Amino acid sequence: MATDTKTCRDGSCGCNPMPDVQASKDHRHVAIDRVGVKDVVYPMKLATRDGGEQNTVASINMYVALPQEQKGTHMSRFLEVLNEHACQPFRPEDIPAITRKIKERLHAEEAHFEASFTYFIEKPAPVTAQKGLMNYEVTFACTANSHEDFVMSVAAPATSLCPCSKEISEYGAHNQRCRIEASVRMDGVLWIEDLVELLEGAASHPVYAVLKRPDEKFVTEKAFENPKFVEDIVRDLAVALDDEDRIVQYSISSENYESIHSHNAYAELERDKREG
Repeated sequence: MATDTKTCRDGSCGCNPMPDVQASKDHRHVAIDRVGVKDVVYPMKLATRDGGEQNTVASINMYVALPQEQKGTHMSRFLEVLNEHACQPFRPEDIPAITRKIKERLHAEEAHFEASFTYFIEKPAPVTAQKGLMNYEVTFACTANSHEDFVMSVAAPATSLCPCSKEISEYGAHNQRCRIEASVRMDGVLWIEDLVELLEGAASHPVYAVLKRPDEKFVTEKAFENPKFVEDIVRDLAVALDDEDRIVQYSISSENYESIHSHNAYAELERDKREG
């Protein structure tokens, strides 16, 4: 006759508990800033600015700070928290609660949660109004210690045209694609779409998913009329973010993928508006 040999984790059923190696003492006295699980694939549901919803798939990282006396963290508990919160697509407003729960479940002083995903915005061409879906890189990050700190990061492709090339060339000017990114802390509701518009407004001109010939003519001519160095892009973006009351702190950058050089041009800056 078979005997039930199930073993619980903590010995509460009267059996011999399994050893908890992670909770054992470590004698090297080295604390770890972040330890956990990385690249967890999970569904996510987002509200859109127009009142609709968008489903996407996020790549999730979850970490805790590990004290110097503890040998390891309990990796499975990160997934337990995520699945217990909702075995269904989670929403951005759920992230602070999930992060706080990770901190509590793993008895940590600090916990981190990051969700990176692709966000799509329907964008009509500037002349023909042909519709296409533009994709943007978005990350929601939250840290929980004595309070929760939430940061939204958005990266948008755009086009820039070199002012120097325009000035010295007899025919046209060289232009390039650029990647503009902003990580912001907010006071109030700021939609992904709002931040995308601020990013694209700092470039020589936005890019589009679908362009017919009249649209191409319009875009290239508008970019030619609005030349910008990489320095101009981050400065113009900084001015726009300074004027946006919902944004209290930002870190921004632009990388221009040069079309006539073997290197890229890059600029970044950050500012905490709460410091005056």
